[in-house]
Amino acid sequence: MNKACAFFCSARLLLLCLLWLCSVATSAAQQRHTISGYVRDASTDENLIGAAVYDVRSGLGTSTNNYGFYSLSLPAQDSVSLTASYVGYDRKTLPLLLTKDLSYTFALTESSSSLTTVEVVGSRQEEIEETTRMSTISVPIEQLKAVPALLGEVDVVKALQLLPGVQSGSEGASGLYVRGGGPDQNLILLDGAPVYNATHLFGFFSVFNADALNHVELVKGGFPARYGGRLSSVLDISMKEGNMNEFQGEGSIGLIASKLTLEGPIKKDVASFIVSGRRTYIDLLARPFMKKEEGVVGYFFHDLNAKLNYHVTPNDRLYLSFYTGMDKFYSRFENDEPENNYHSEDRAGLDWGNNTLSLRWNRILTNRLFLNTTATYSRYQFDVGVESESERNPPGEPASSSKYALLYLSNIRDYSIKTDFDYLPNPNHYVRFGAQAITHQFRPGALQMKDVDDGEVRNELEEGSSTVGNEASVYVEDDVRLTDKLKVNVGARFTGFFVEGEVYTSLEPRVSARYLLSDKLALKASYASTSQFIHLLTNSGIGLPTDLWVPATKQIKPQRASQVAIGAAQTILDGKYEVSVEGYYKTMNGIIEYKEGSDFTSTVSNNWETKVTAGEGWAYGAEFFLQRKVGRTSGWIGYTLAWSNRQFAELNSGRKFPYRYDRRHDVSMVIFHQLPRNWNVSGTWVYGTGNSVTLSESRYLVGEYEVVDNYGARNGYRMRAYHRLDVAFSKTKEKDWGQVVNTFGLYNAYSRQNPFFMYFEGGKDGEKGAFKQVALFPIIPSFTKSFKF
Repeated sequence: MNKACAFFCSARLLLLCLLWLCSVATSAAQQRHTISGYVRDASTDENLIGAAVYDVRSGLGTSTNNYGFYSLSLPAQDSVSLTASYVGYDRKTLPLLLTKDLSYTFALTESSSSLTTVEVVGSRQEEIEETTRMSTISVPIEQLKAVPALLGEVDVVKALQLLPGVQSGSEGASGLYVRGGGPDQNLILLDGAPVYNATHLFGFFSVFNADALNHVELVKGGFPARYGGRLSSVLDISMKEGNMNEFQGEGSIGLIASKLTLEGPIKKDVASFIVSGRRTYIDLLARPFMKKEEGVVGYFFHDLNAKLNYHVTPNDRLYLSFYTGMDKFYSRFENDEPENNYHSEDRAGLDWGNNTLSLRWNRILTNRLFLNTTATYSRYQFDVGVESESERNPPGEPASSSKYALLYLSNIRDYSIKTDFDYLPNPNHYVRFGAQAITHQFRPGALQMKDVDDGEVRNELEEGSSTVGNEASVYVEDDVRLTDKLKVNVGARFTGFFVEGEVYTSLEPRVSARYLLSDKLALKASYASTSQFIHLLTNSGIGLPTDLWVPATKQIKPQRASQVAIGAAQTILDGKYEVSVEGYYKTMNGIIEYKEGSDFTSTVSNNWETKVTAGEGWAYGAEFFLQRKVGRTSGWIGYTLAWSNRQFAELNSGRKFPYRYDRRHDVSMVIFHQLPRNWNVSGTWVYGTGNSVTLSESRYLVGEYEVVDNYGARNGYRMRAYHRLDVAFSKTKEKDWGQVVNTFGLYNAYSRQNPFFMYFEGGKDGEKGAFKQVALFPIIPSFTKSFKF
């Protein structure tokens, strides 16, 4: 009860701070007029997120929010030259005399030379030395599509793995390991709805179809107060809204998958839609080669994105977004014995996938105050089942039948409502505040079994339990310019988590600052305190669907982290290059792992808390990033020097050990180059220190047959270093009806045998055994035909 009172008292304190900030900002806003509106794509009416809007004469400016809205207050009676700019678009300038509040929507036209002027990474419209935000990168979708990909499948998450501070974990995997954190510590949002498993095919592909996306932003540190619930990163992804002006489509046909996206107006300038689907066809291609008597085995995955966009009034908009995706392994084997009047059939399946739904309403309350309310639903479910049936009907004898079914399932569901306000009283303040409530429903493991003989149930079993956790949070932040050189984003988030009669609370201060040493050189620093009230139990880091989500409980405490970062950023050579250096230090506690000998099958019973152990972690390092933003040749170089360690009282004899994906050195090089005659070439080269592994140091024979391994220190050995070169060539052809792009790619171009895992192979005839490594992918060619109409 005392914790509940503390929660509401702290929330009230944050509200009072907010009212004080608003009153100060309002008083500073006197004798000013405000111009507000949207920045949109002229051809599609798509809102442009993060576009810059500024007065050329005074240098004062702002940027659009996640819905393309801007608001800028300038001195009354001023002659202003208001300019809007966005990467890949021609700038537009509006000269005017500011005598009253105005509303104006910028419609920007895509630049005819955008291919040679695209900012590859960090498409923020503020210069890198201007913004207070650090450890944050917005990635242009067109550049994501140009990165060479495994089997030609464009992958948003794999492109992000090429950035400093972000690691893939293992060969081919699409998971994110950010600054020493685990895969559960990333808040992945799709139009505001959380995605709990962002991978297909055990982690080799991500669930995000780039053709359906408008904006991608990754936050690695210095988290703004509006984000919460995870420790290590935020991946905020926005879907396209649908073309308001005309019908259009795009798609691609590849070696393993095809996709199609359609969008257009339902009523011009009032409502629009977008639908995008993707499916693999490995199972369909293999089916003709399978013999019936050998059974049927197959696998496929699919994604479907859909969105409706409705202009209710000039100040009101409604968005309805939907996503569903599923992976499905299946097998079926039949046995017919006509001579014995016997038939049997065995079936097995492994399914997992996500569903998300979000309904958003935003409204311009005043020319300085913007409101957005979002209601979301999210579900992740994993099922594995086996079924066996048989029938026997011998002549002259009674018929008999039997049926056996076993199903194991796990899921998590979220229901959330969130309200956010953007308040822009003057160019020196950008205030954001809001509140969120989430209901989490956990079912970490359930087992259902039924055994039937001749219609009579012989055995029946159902085990498992579910838990409900309620999370509520409030936040406030202000991006404030204190002097011409010093700019600070300061805020706080307060969260309460209510589960099984227990109340956990967390006050999370956030601050980031920028100090200009010169016009093009800035020092930056940030501090963020974060809390996470859910945990992930996993036996592997490669995205296996057996990952189980569980809540903090009376026995299992929440995860908490603190991260501090300091760095410098500079634009050089007439703005053609950006360079940044950052160092960070992060502490984590409340991290859980399975105890030795436990795994996901042992969580079926209600006492899963007894199968895990809690510990702490440390991660620290430095990141270097150099990018060229313009010209026929563009790209970036990233380097990370990092350490990540864990310590658990019940693991490794209580001694500190390296995290599985502790990687000392990580290098990435990315290049895009335009060739004559509409040819383009792109390439990536990556190098990383080998992953740490636990290996047996000796083996003992117990009795006559049982061999027992004696393992060394946890993660005490390292595999060989990882490095790989990927290249892609594309040719664009213009058609009367649209455009066709043929892309040829090579994954692992020099066929490096990178280790995926290691095992011990015993010697024969008294010879010593040896450790062997298994490599996953040799050189893999790909071809993809893309089209737009």
